[in-house]
Amino acid sequence: MSRIVEEPVPGRPTYFWWLLANALALCFAVISWAVCLHVFGHPEIPRNYEILRKLGRLPHLKRYTALDAPNGKLLDPKGIYSQFSPLTGEPLARFNAQLVRNYLTNFSRPQAITYIEGDYQVNKVRALGRSDFLSGGFVIRGRALVKPDDFTKPAPYPVLIEYVFPTMDADAARNVQPGDILSVKKNPNCAVIMNVSREVEEGEQMVCLTVIPIAYGPYSVRDTTSFTIEPPAEVRPACGFPVFKP
Repeated sequence: MSRIVEEPVPGRPTYFWWLLANALALCFAVISWAVCLHVFGHPEIPRNYEILRKLGRLPHLKRYTALDAPNGKLLDPKGIYSQFSPLTGEPLARFNAQLVRNYLTNFSRPQAITYIEGDYQVNKVRALGRSDFLSGGFVIRGRALVKPDDFTKPAPYPVLIEYVFPTMDADAARNVQPGDILSVKKNPNCAVIMNVSREVEEGEQMVCLTVIPIAYGPYSVRDTTSFTIEPPAEVRPACGFPVFKP
């Protein structure tokens, strides 16, 4: 009787393990590169910001002046409402993420930079704390006033602003009171839009903007007093906007 001899299973060639090791190393390098690009390129995402904090690689906000602030559009209340009232849903969320990314990266890849101007009547003032995007300074909330024509007094317009003042002056908030008129111009402080949201106030659809000045130095109030605004040392993207929660 003939014996059946089992043939040995052919072994893998030596270069198989070399190719496998190199393929795994390449995959790891690509994934690491993609993750690094995502983390450093999107600091507006709270998780990424915390990773950068632990790595000691947080971006330091530049101290701009009115002369070297990045170029951008300038909108009055009518322009604000016309441009932003149609934005809703996912397009609005992507737009807001881009605005915060601009700010945190010192406008290295500027997109959609928009400054505001106009007169706004203050209705709320409060100090910033640990639960806010910025913790040093104060914020005012005001409603736009617009003259329908040259012969009519300014009337409320469906645009709200949250003007965030980053300052270490603990008494600065006392210089602004509800009922005051905040006159906003591009110079000297360049108040840039950080967030756009929608609100309903007394049955009326409103556009609400959060703005932060990026040109630092003295800020005058009623031409009688002033305080100094400076770049914040720390921000908290996880706190989000608006500052005055609905």
